[in-house]
Amino acid sequence: MRKKLQKFTDFASSLLPHETAYLLGSQQFEDTIKLSILERLDYNCRNIRQFTPYDKSIDKRKYSNLKNWINDRLEAVDVDERFEWMSHLERQIMTDAIEPKEEKQLIRSIRDYDELGFYFTKFYELVQLYRHFLLIRMRHAHHRVADDFIKKYEDKYAECKQVFDRMHEATLDIVDQYAEQGAQSIHWENWLTEVFYNERLDGLNRYLALVRLTFVYFNYRQFEQLREKYNYIDEVFSRGQYYSRRLLLNYYGNRVLLHTKFQEYDKAEYYGYLSIRDKNSDYIHYVNNLSAVLLRQKKYQEALKLMRTAYPEMKNSPSFHNRIGFVAFYLKCLNYNQQYRNAENYAESFLQAYKKEVFEYRWHIFFSSYLEAVLRQEKYAKLLKIVRKYNLLDRDRQYQRNANYLPTIRWYNAIARYKEMLMEKEEITALVQSSIDSLDRIEDKQYQLQDLLEQIRPFIPGVVNRIRAKMQLV
Repeated sequence: MRKKLQKFTDFASSLLPHETAYLLGSQQFEDTIKLSILERLDYNCRNIRQFTPYDKSIDKRKYSNLKNWINDRLEAVDVDERFEWMSHLERQIMTDAIEPKEEKQLIRSIRDYDELGFYFTKFYELVQLYRHFLLIRMRHAHHRVADDFIKKYEDKYAECKQVFDRMHEATLDIVDQYAEQGAQSIHWENWLTEVFYNERLDGLNRYLALVRLTFVYFNYRQFEQLREKYNYIDEVFSRGQYYSRRLLLNYYGNRVLLHTKFQEYDKAEYYGYLSIRDKNSDYIHYVNNLSAVLLRQKKYQEALKLMRTAYPEMKNSPSFHNRIGFVAFYLKCLNYNQQYRNAENYAESFLQAYKKEVFEYRWHIFFSSYLEAVLRQEKYAKLLKIVRKYNLLDRDRQYQRNANYLPTIRWYNAIARYKEMLMEKEEITALVQSSIDSLDRIEDKQYQLQDLLEQIRPFIPGVVNRIRAKMQLV
């Protein structure tokens, strides 16, 4: 039997904290009961680990009316809804199918335009197209409205287009550095920062600048400067500016990574669960990041449950980068839940089906999880065979330039050789120590090294204890 107010409760639980913050800040309710419902809704959205039930004694029509008001209010400021509206009108104009009521709405939007929207350049180009449509039909009054708009914002349009084109140049350097660790991108920081804080530019360029700054700061591990910018955009979103659920979910997903770098795992988990409220094209990417946070917090069963829930979506994902990342974290979850045989079997079947894709995208994280499952079962000879078969040590040497590199595979291989009496204790000690010495001395990397040392401690306790003592980590 369906509980009373269940429909409203389900709807309310789908909302995001920045949505409810905007709704509270913009409401002008005279009805104190409606306001009390909205305040409780906002409280529940912000406190996702607890739930305060809604008052069942209130007339359910108030809940229904509030739900409709929320939907209408959010749709009215949704930049992606506006983009869809503009795209629809573009098709209508191009095919001579625009209806009178649609024209009235467009003319009103042109006349009332007073500040640059998120998709300003799209709207400007729509008005340009509409101006052609009007002129050939000798509709001079409406043509003057469109023409005045074009002339008024001509310089601003040119500026926004120039910024957008230059953004592509910046992206080339940033992505090249992220993917290959060869290029440099720090020289784009000042320009991207100027774009991000420039309130006279369109929202699209400003948000694109933030996304690229995120890559730059992660490339150079300058996380404090990134936190400052995310706190700024947090206030912007709370006011309903540049609102869309897609952007909010992306923002939450990026905050997961940011808080993880500061070892603020409670906050990372909070934003992680918000980021997976919708199953959009980035859903699997957000699940992967949340799973990593849960594993860091030793919430192993919760992480495995999350991965199993998302499994059907993974199978339909067109991104092999995300799919292979998902499989790697799924294997990790199985390992942490001591389901080593299941992890080994799944890894082998996936590798057999997608060997080319594994090596093209995320082979290191995949084999790190796969080999751990084999190592945990003490199948040392099999581990060595896998390493030889896929030439993993040579690949590992080439991968050392990557900012995320850890000597996981090299250490697993050394342990297997030691257990098979193919390596002396002094040799494996020297190997582990030298690989530690060669890594960047950054806090996050040192934390990950501690985790990895704890993983291998059961196999070579004496070696690990000596090294940890030397690192002054015990």
